[in-house]
Amino acid sequence: MSEAHLDPAKSIIAKIGIENVARVTGKHVSRVYRWMSPKERGGTGGLIPQAAQPVILQFAVENGIELSPADFFPVAEKAA
Repeated sequence: MSEAHLDPAKSIIAKIGIENVARVTGKHVSRVYRWMSPKERGGTGGLIPQAAQPVILQFAVENGIELSPADFFPVAEKAA
């Protein structure tokens, strides 16, 4: 995956595998890639759509992949 890809989608997809994410969500691989792209480029800004989250979590549980609901939300930068 590219450095230009955005979290949290990038990290989740890296754990699961893009082909697995596409298969369990019923989305084309190109659509899953868009979840990691900035909004300016037609992506979701690193956010996985809410409808896809439960099936990704279920796949992770069934396959022993460490993933939690909190992983789907970006971590706010703490002020220095």
